[in-house]
Amino acid sequence: MAKAPVLTPQADDFPRWYQDLINKAELADNGPVRGTMVIRPYGYGLWERMQQDLDARIKDAGAQNAYFPLFIPQSYLTREAEHVEGFAPELAVVTHGGGKELEEPIVVRPTSETIVNEYFSKWVQSYRDLPLLINQWANVVRWELRPRVFLRTTEFLWQEGHTAHATREEARDYAAHIHRNVYADFMVNVLGIDVVLGRKTARERFAGAINTLTLEGMMRDGKALQLGTSHELGTNFAKAFHTEYLSKDGKQELVWQTSWGATTRLIGGLIMSHGDDNGLRVPPRLAAVQVVVVAIKGDEAVTKVREIGAKLRAAGIRAQVDDRIDTPFGRRAVDWELKGVPVRIEVGPRDLAEGTAVLVRRVVDPHSPGGKESVRIDELTELLPTVLEEAQTQLLRESRERRASRTSEVATVGEAVEAATAGGWARIPWADLGPDGEAELAGHSVSVRCLVAEDGSVPDSDDAPGTVALVARAY
Repeated sequence: MAKAPVLTPQADDFPRWYQDLINKAELADNGPVRGTMVIRPYGYGLWERMQQDLDARIKDAGAQNAYFPLFIPQSYLTREAEHVEGFAPELAVVTHGGGKELEEPIVVRPTSETIVNEYFSKWVQSYRDLPLLINQWANVVRWELRPRVFLRTTEFLWQEGHTAHATREEARDYAAHIHRNVYADFMVNVLGIDVVLGRKTARERFAGAINTLTLEGMMRDGKALQLGTSHELGTNFAKAFHTEYLSKDGKQELVWQTSWGATTRLIGGLIMSHGDDNGLRVPPRLAAVQVVVVAIKGDEAVTKVREIGAKLRAAGIRAQVDDRIDTPFGRRAVDWELKGVPVRIEVGPRDLAEGTAVLVRRVVDPHSPGGKESVRIDELTELLPTVLEEAQTQLLRESRERRASRTSEVATVGEAVEAATAGGWARIPWADLGPDGEAELAGHSVSVRCLVAEDGSVPDSDDAPGTVALVARAY
C-alpha cells in the first residue's frame, strides 16, 4: 500500500497545502481570537533572520529605530480624512479601561502615521532637524474579515518607517531608495523571490498617500502577493498635524514625508514561492539552519555528527546537529524536509567505516536530477558553501522562470480576466485599461497589482507614456 503524503499536494488544493505545511513544519498555530496567530519558534526564527537583515539595511539607509505607543487617540486618525476613511473598516477601538468608560475612545494601532506626526511636529523646528528618519519594529491590529495565517491576520508584526524631508524631491528619492535598495534587494538576493517593482493605481494607493510603490511576487499558484510598500505621503499629514520647519529663507514650510513597511506576510510569501509537496524550502542566505547533520544510529555516529557540526559552525556555516537516535531516522528525515533546511548530512555506521557521509540537497535542479550523493567527510567544509549558493541561485531562477512563463500580454479586460483566472498574470497598456477597466476587473476579483514602464522600471506617474498595468488575482 502506498504511503499517504504528509501534505495535501499543491495541485489538488493549494490553500489546504499551505495550511498543512504551516502546521506540519511547526511554523505557527491559530490564536484564540479569530484572525490572530501564535508564531512557533521555527517560524519566528525565520522572522528573526528577516528582521536582522532588513534592520541592517534600514540603518544603512540612515534611519534610526524608535518606538511609538500601541494605543492612539481616535481623534488623531480623524485629522486626515482620507486616512481615517481608508482604515475605518479595520479598526479595533478600546472604549473601556480600568473598569470605566474612557473619555475618548482609543484605537489599537493599525499604522502609525498619525501618532508619529504628533511627535514629528514637536521634534521638527528648523531645516537643521531634517531629514528625520525613523523606523520602528512593532505589532499592528487590523480587523480582518477573511484571515489567513501570515498573509492576513488581525494582529501581525512588521517594521514601519516614517521620514520627514525638506522637499518633495528628497522624499520621493528616499521612498524610491527604500523600495529598490532595501526591499527589492532583500527580497531578490536573500529571500530568492523575483519581485516586480511598480507603482499602485489611485484605487490601490495607501490611504493618505500621493504615491505608493509596491513589490509584487508571483506565488506557485499564479496569484500575486504584495510583499512590501513604500509611500510618498506628500504634505497631507504635515497639514493635518502642523508639521512645519523654519527654512533657510526664514519661512515656515510643511515637511514632505514617506512611510514604508514590510510584515510577517514575508513568511507567507516565502512558503508559497518556494514550498513544494514535501514542505518548505528555505533559501540558504535566510536559513537559521543551513545544514543539519543527522546521526542515523549508533554512538559512534553521534560522536561524529557532533564533531562535524562544530567544524561547520567554526567555518561560518549555520549548522545544527540531530543526534536523537532514539527517534526513528525516517521520521526525522521527513521533519527536516518539511522544515526546508537546505542541506542534510546523514552519517551512519557504514558511512563512518568509509569516511563518508550522505549529502542530501533540499533544492534540486530539475535539469540535473539527483538530490543525494556520497561525499568525503573531510571535504564537507570546503564543499558546502558552493552547495548552499547553488540552492540559493536555483530558488531565484525558479521564481523568475515561473513569472516569465505565466505572464501574458493582453489587449482587453476579458483577456486579462481569463489569464488571471487560469493562474497567471497579464500585462495590458494602462491607456487601454484605465480606471474604468480597473473597476470592471474588480468585479471578477482581479486587480491591477501595479503600473510599470515598458522597460520594467517604475513610471514617474500614472499617465507616463507606455505605462503597462500588471493584472492578477491576489492574496
